[in-house]
Amino acid sequence: MSPCTLGIARDARALPALRLSPAFAQLPALELLRHFATRGNDHFFPVPDIEETRRDRIDGMLHGHFEFNAESHALGATIDWLVNPSADLEWHILLHKFYYAVGLGMAWHETGEAVYLRRWRELTEGWIAQVPPGWIAADVTGRRVQNWIYALHYFARALDQLDDGAHFCTRLLASLQEQVEHLCEHLTPARNHRTLELYAIFLAGVAFPEFADAPRWRAFALAEIARNVQTDLLRDGVQCELSTDYHHLVLKNYLCVRRLVHLNGLSVPAEMDERLVQALEFSMHAHKPDGIVPSLSDGDARSHLELLRQGYELYGREDMLYVASGGTQGRAPRKRAQGFTQSGYYIVRSGWGGNGRSYRDEQYLIFDCGPLGAGNHGHLDCLSFELAAYGHSLVVDPGRYTYSEAGETNWRVRFRGSAYHNTVTVDGRNQTAYAPKAVKAGTRHKAGSVRHRIAGPAPEHRLHDFIASDGFALLHGSAQSHEYDVTHERCILFAFSEYWLVHDFMHAPAEHRYDSWLHLSERAQGTAEVSARRGTLRLQSPGLIIAAEDRGGLEMALEPGFISYRYGEKLEAPILRCSLTQSQARFSTLLYPHADAHGPELSVRELPLQHLEGRAGAAWAMRVQVGEGATSYTDTVFYAEHGEARWRFASFTFLGRYLALRKDASGDIVELHCDRGARLERHGRRVVWQGLAA
Repeated sequence: MSPCTLGIARDARALPALRLSPAFAQLPALELLRHFATRGNDHFFPVPDIEETRRDRIDGMLHGHFEFNAESHALGATIDWLVNPSADLEWHILLHKFYYAVGLGMAWHETGEAVYLRRWRELTEGWIAQVPPGWIAADVTGRRVQNWIYALHYFARALDQLDDGAHFCTRLLASLQEQVEHLCEHLTPARNHRTLELYAIFLAGVAFPEFADAPRWRAFALAEIARNVQTDLLRDGVQCELSTDYHHLVLKNYLCVRRLVHLNGLSVPAEMDERLVQALEFSMHAHKPDGIVPSLSDGDARSHLELLRQGYELYGREDMLYVASGGTQGRAPRKRAQGFTQSGYYIVRSGWGGNGRSYRDEQYLIFDCGPLGAGNHGHLDCLSFELAAYGHSLVVDPGRYTYSEAGETNWRVRFRGSAYHNTVTVDGRNQTAYAPKAVKAGTRHKAGSVRHRIAGPAPEHRLHDFIASDGFALLHGSAQSHEYDVTHERCILFAFSEYWLVHDFMHAPAEHRYDSWLHLSERAQGTAEVSARRGTLRLQSPGLIIAAEDRGGLEMALEPGFISYRYGEKLEAPILRCSLTQSQARFSTLLYPHADAHGPELSVRELPLQHLEGRAGAAWAMRVQVGEGATSYTDTVFYAEHGEARWRFASFTFLGRYLALRKDASGDIVELHCDRGARLERHGRRVVWQGLAA
């Protein structure tokens, strides 16, 4: 026996009769065992969870120690599967999902040590003896079915090594049959849970053609999955819950189905493939240059590059292979900037490697100007963004951390709230009403308990502009909350492939307290400093300078905070908070990523604007000084919402929507970006640069 014995009576819970196809229905239990121990498994494949199958965790389970979500419990010699030892329901859910069964199978496959085989049997038999099908929720059943089948991929040829293995094999198959039938009858109505449940049904139908119901399972699941792809993936390919991580978890299940279809000579509608390619294209752009997808809304920050490699293998997309390989194989994507208009995600990068810059060193920004998303996974983060450059995340979405609301601090509420995102809050309030509500009966949470839920409409959001060219990009979005009488407009301008200007307008009829939040990475903990120099407020942190004009009423300070890349784990990371108390307010912030020890000297000044003629609207102009002395540059940057007006700023008169003009220390123009048809004059004379009349 293993070091931890379950001590559960065999057959404690009766199972339905095993229904097998005619070729197998009359086989004695011992012959059935031998069939499964000797048949091939080349018609399906395991998909292990790397984190949950770590060998140290698996070895700990041999002695009854279980670790999930950075929380450990010793379950002792006898596991009561119906009791949660944690205050967090997610811990109990992971216990019942059985990812560790796959880890035990991998350990046995690699070592041949019988202790892993016996432990797998003990845990599986113990669960079968106690737990009814569908306990906790259908999605938990779906994930467990997947993991039991993956574990069998490793353990099948060892079944005949078990004492009374024929009895165990029959019980295991009967339980799988019962669970799959339960899924068929109790599918979650929509979204990511339904997807994984349908994949579990399809996987069972493919992995066990011996079941009499296998053809029905395959046909039902495949038809529903094809329908689910169309309803749950928006027209831009992004999963409807609008979580970057959940998008990839759903895509992973869809691609598993698609690979099983190919492996078993089946087919899917062309429309399904078209939508999956769109979902892969979002993944291709969403991955940062370091290979990680940031966690916007609920989920973890992690790599999903393997899915892009599968996209290359299924659809021959060389650009997906390029991103999956970090720029070493395939062909670079055509676009440096891409918008996903239904989901509201807009992604800009400086490039895909080349021209003297490595793939990892490219700059990247993802901007959220979209709805909350379906379900209950959206965060209150309209107009937030994440920024990365030179191989590091610099301004970070803090992530999810937990779903639990237990404890003195409600971390779920904090991490989901507007102040825990890189946006602007008004009077310390969330953008959307978020209030405690009693849990309804029939959910996975304890009846009568209270949890926070979205309690009002999301902000009215609008993207006004999305412009991108080599060396330049501009995003302009707005959010009108239903919680206060303020309209927030945010412009993000990427200038000269070098730095980012974030300009926030706050429009209101009355005075408010406005706080602009920028969450730095854990690398900035204990090293970030704020100072004032030559009329510029400056934050210095590893790889990033943040600068703003030191003008009346603006406060800039560092506050303690946390970020979370994985569920249950949080890291200390500082927050830069800029504050103003006004009715009409603006924040003009320069973010300068760098790879040097300290970065350049910077100064930022707003330029007075004079509207001369034409349609006005929102407009702003900035002067940015980069460096000192002979190697310095002076940049003039302008943006107007409408391009039909003439404006005067500094020594220029300009007709157009945007301008980014760089002069060297000698006063010569070295780079210029403007919209087609714009006209730039200086002292009454038209400016011409390299044959380009602006």
